[in-house]
Amino acid sequence: MIAFTLYSRSYCHLCDDMLEQLQAYTSDFQFTVEMIDVDADTELINLYDELVPVLIGKKQGQPEQKICHYFLDPIALKAFFQG
Repeated sequence: MIAFTLYSRSYCHLCDDMLEQLQAYTSDFQFTVEMIDVDADTELINLYDELVPVLIGKKQGQPEQKICHYFLDPIALKAFFQG
């Protein structure tokens, strides 16, 4: 199973765009997406403040992997799916 975490902000149009583009892959791949608002946690603000949105992917039994930030990177995403 593949699980994505999308670190975002409630008022971020780039975050909405990345989520929408990511969901276009649901016809080819099975995955879940958890949205986390970085503004709810000072540690997350310190990690991701200027990078939002940040897409992190996790496959069962493997460590998390940062895939992209700001904009969805289709090449990096496909490499993650295939890796």
